[in-house]
Amino acid sequence: MTTHPELTTIRDYIRYATSCFNEAGLYFGHGTDNAWDEAIALVFHTLHLPHHINPTVLDTHLTKLEQTKLMQLIEQRVTQRIPLAYLTHEAWFAGLAFYVDERVLIPRSPIAELITNHFQPWLDSREAESILDLCTGCGCIAIACAKTFPHATVDASDISLDALAIAKINILRHEVENQVHLIESDLFKSLPNKKYDLIISNPPYVSTEEMSSLPPEYLYEPTLGLAAGAEGLDFAKCILQNAPTFLKSNGMLILEVGNSESALSKRFSNIPFTWIEFDHGGGGVCILTAEQLPIQQAILKESKFDL
Repeated sequence: MTTHPELTTIRDYIRYATSCFNEAGLYFGHGTDNAWDEAIALVFHTLHLPHHINPTVLDTHLTKLEQTKLMQLIEQRVTQRIPLAYLTHEAWFAGLAFYVDERVLIPRSPIAELITNHFQPWLDSREAESILDLCTGCGCIAIACAKTFPHATVDASDISLDALAIAKINILRHEVENQVHLIESDLFKSLPNKKYDLIISNPPYVSTEEMSSLPPEYLYEPTLGLAAGAEGLDFAKCILQNAPTFLKSNGMLILEVGNSESALSKRFSNIPFTWIEFDHGGGGVCILTAEQLPIQQAILKESKFDL
């Protein structure tokens, strides 16, 4: 490991990490979008500091142990291209911290903005009483919903036992085990026979072409949570066809398909997708009401896809 005795303060290490990240041409897409923010996240997490601190603290000196730990993480980020969240085992979503490791995708969905806004204006003034988080991963969407709607029951399903193990850690961490219930299921196949006010899903949606060009950082994430066939629509089509069975009459489906938005809109041009515009960036998230879904279901059946 390289040592730099001239680096002594917190400010020194933030600047040094930023320079290293820019020089290495790292990709940022797991909670930050630039080298400076990535460096701050790494340094502050390692030193157990809040992000809102008196700026004078930045000029305090680090212990030898702290310096060694920071240098190790900076070098790992640069030489191995490991995403920061896997190095720190922490990712933020909807203002909440979640444990993550290589068994789950790193939370980064713009759905967080919908949750913090109580799904307004689409949910009107209603309180969601029953919510399904389909393809829950680390459980971030389910847990954020439970915090936002404290009287709701939230089912969180995933086909991956590894993901469910991580989700369990986060459920206990945020003390929502009385609200959030984990279910092992391949999409809808093993779900209970019940109706939901909200079905939210951030399923795999990366197309074959996009998978072949992902930055090295994304290759650390489980392929099971990314790859979705030639057009990136394999899971979205199944969800659209089967969601009506699990929605209340005034229920709503929120589906994220990322960069496969145009492919989905083109393939099903007669479906009345509402694509959400986010204040804080991101896209590829649509909303469909239970009233719209039977039409959608018929179109999907006519298309003769093997779902």
